[in-house]
Amino acid sequence: MSETVLQNALDTLKTSGVRITPQRHAILEFLVTSMSHPTADEIYRALEDKFPNMSVATVYNNLRVFREAGLVKELPYGDSSSRFDFVTHHHYHIICNDCGKIVDFHYPGLDEVEHLASHITGFQVDTHRMEVYGKCPDCAENKSNSVVQ
Repeated sequence: MSETVLQNALDTLKTSGVRITPQRHAILEFLVTSMSHPTADEIYRALEDKFPNMSVATVYNNLRVFREAGLVKELPYGDSSSRFDFVTHHHYHIICNDCGKIVDFHYPGLDEVEHLASHITGFQVDTHRMEVYGKCPDCAENKSNSVVQ
C-alpha cells in the first residue's frame, strides 16, 4: 500500500513541476512510512547516514515543498518543534502530554461540525482541527511501574 501512496505522491510532485532528487524521494518515503509524525530534525537524523551531505535546511526546504503541494501538514504544537504528517485522509490527533507521541484517529461524526458551524455563524468554513490530549499507554504503564517500585 505505501508503495502506491509513495508513487502517487511522487506523481503529484512531478505534475507540479518539482524535480525528484534522491534526498527528496527519501524524505517523502520516510514520511509515507513513518507513523510517528516526525520533526524535521528526526527526519534528518534518520537519513543522515544515507545522505551525509544533506543538511537540516534541505529537510526543511523539502517539507515546505511537500506542504505547498498539499502532501504534508505541519503540526505546530506548543513551543516544541513542528511535526509533519503525510496527508492520506482527513483525521484527528491524540497527543500524549508526557512524551509528545501523536497518534491518528478518524471520527466521521465530526465532519458535521463544519456544516453546523457554518449554518449557525454564517461563516464559510474551510476546515477544522481537533486535538485530544492525554497519556499514552506506554507513559501510563511507566508511571504505574514507577509507583509500584
